[in-house]
Amino acid sequence: MEEIYMNRELSWLKFNERVLEEAENEHVPLCERMTFVSIYQSNLDEFFMIRVGSLQDQILLGEKVKDNKTNMTPEEQIQAVVEQVHRLNKRKDKIYKKLMKEAEAQGVKLIDFNSAKEEEKKYLEKYFNREIAPLISPTVVGKRQPFPFLRNKEIYAIVVLETRSKKERLGIIPCTNNMLERLIEMPSGEGRYMLSEELILHYIGEVFKGYKIKGKSLLRVIRNADIDADALYDEDLDYREFMAELMKERKKLSPVRMDLSREIDGNVVDALCKYLDVDTKRVFRSESPLDLSFISQIQDLLRKKPELFFEKRVPQKSPDFRDGISVIDQIKEEDKLLSYPYESIRPFLKLLNEAAEDENVISIKMTLYRLAKQSKVVEALCEAAENGKEVVVLVELRARFDEENNIGWSRMLENAGCQVIYGLEGYKVHSKLCLITRRTEGKIEYITQIGTGNYNEKTSRLYTDLSLMTSNVEIGLEAANVFQSLSKGEVVEEAGCLLIAPKCLQSKVIEMIEDEISHARNGEEAYIGLKLNSLTDKKIMEKLVEASCAGVKIDMIVRGICCLIPGVKGYTENIRIISIVGRFLEHSRIYIFGCGKREKYYIGSADFMTRNTVKRVEVAAPVYQEKLKQRIQEIFSIMLNDNQKAREEDSDGNYHMVRNDAPACNAQEMLYQMAYDKNRL
Repeated sequence: MEEIYMNRELSWLKFNERVLEEAENEHVPLCERMTFVSIYQSNLDEFFMIRVGSLQDQILLGEKVKDNKTNMTPEEQIQAVVEQVHRLNKRKDKIYKKLMKEAEAQGVKLIDFNSAKEEEKKYLEKYFNREIAPLISPTVVGKRQPFPFLRNKEIYAIVVLETRSKKERLGIIPCTNNMLERLIEMPSGEGRYMLSEELILHYIGEVFKGYKIKGKSLLRVIRNADIDADALYDEDLDYREFMAELMKERKKLSPVRMDLSREIDGNVVDALCKYLDVDTKRVFRSESPLDLSFISQIQDLLRKKPELFFEKRVPQKSPDFRDGISVIDQIKEEDKLLSYPYESIRPFLKLLNEAAEDENVISIKMTLYRLAKQSKVVEALCEAAENGKEVVVLVELRARFDEENNIGWSRMLENAGCQVIYGLEGYKVHSKLCLITRRTEGKIEYITQIGTGNYNEKTSRLYTDLSLMTSNVEIGLEAANVFQSLSKGEVVEEAGCLLIAPKCLQSKVIEMIEDEISHARNGEEAYIGLKLNSLTDKKIMEKLVEASCAGVKIDMIVRGICCLIPGVKGYTENIRIISIVGRFLEHSRIYIFGCGKREKYYIGSADFMTRNTVKRVEVAAPVYQEKLKQRIQEIFSIMLNDNQKAREEDSDGNYHMVRNDAPACNAQEMLYQMAYDKNRL
């Protein structure tokens, strides 16, 4: 049955290709297309650092682990990845060139020395000698000067030097320097700029005088960042300090990719690969700049032209919350649901601030995974602790690439008097769970919030997420059990209404799929609707295939990795899968099981990936109130009807834009407009 499954890594590359499609979509404003090409590159960097790094580790350790869906070895997966990346990068270079040509028509041009005017060349020579030359640190690799350590993702100018005795040497200059302006403006005031690394490369001969220049290029390495913290942890160490040291160690891991900006002699490439211990097959030649982060500066230069950007949208006030009335009291009246970025996160922040000052609140307990740089959530928790509340916060220090940020927040929380837990051995805590416990008139009350996204004010404006707030006692008691287990370093073994990974989510999902299979086999209408970021869990996919064969209708909205191929005759012909890549990052998770009166709705933090379902602490909550069920169904249906940003996966595993005769439906824009319209009522 391998024909119904796709390799995880290749499926991810298909997702990044969909990102690239948005960069070349002429219906998307110019500056937003620039953002998409930049996202493509940063996505690819992280993919190599984590996924290719993991495959490389498997090869180095001699592990004969094959992909359980396609039976591919690590070597075969890397080979297939490299082939696809070469293809995609050529497409990326072509798109970048077109975008910069369009930017030139808008008054911003990136030049090199070939296109520089004579007066600009004179200015650049003076600029190099005055602003750059005093700050650079050149190295000539030789017996007394070993090949230097090249930092992850930083740019270097390399040059092949020939001595008077005809011997070849390698010269290297770091180009990434906080003291240097990346984008150098020409003095003409005509919107002409040059990248500092191109200027360094041009004048590299002036730095290495006395040598003949035989070849030169810019170079960038991407290093493995896949470190298993639990495998390395020594119990005698302070965990937070251990994680801080681990972050330093990550920066030194072996390279998994090398990018070059110029064609240089193959022998030189071989020598570089030998120095860096990177496979020559993983050397990529790029016609666009090696680091596209400067694009944000180009966008700033064009900010006065609103037509080059998406129409400004502001998260709206939720009509379900009334001003001047306690948020806690409103949640006690009925459950509340916030839909980001269409609605503002403020009611939730107001809930935290209110709880911090409410004399009836005994405790606030919360799991934190990724936070904003200036976190109002942390401020509210610190205030609560300073007001004498019991505040228990699980800060996941292993949140990839947010470790340093979280280490800082954990110190601040502890200093304010919060009890900070650093997660569980062997399991990342990825759940988005907040529990406020109150005592009123001798009774204990719970206000529980369960979300699909992080407690991050910045991403709540960029990611689509759902946040459920409820006073349901059963949910509150089970949330309390989650925190009690975390405090003891344990996982929840049994759950009632909540779906709680690692022990009580995958099995319950499979049970609900089996229920639908039973109804279908009895000749009844049966249905499953799923919205996920990724689908890789083999057990769940096998059960979905069984459901399809039984006649269960299955709709899935899977933004990223999807290892299941729909529409395969005899296996997945009752499954439809779409992916929406648009202005906002689709991030919410919705699980729907059943039809009519049997319908069950859940929202939660877990994708259907093995790492989420059995290797992390995740929480999904049932939605009980009919009004909220209808709202979630409306959101889900609008996305299913998207014919502007949705791509449908075919029976060969390829994605095609959804195009039909139905009225135009851009789900994200429609949901935003609905939020605006509700506010006008």
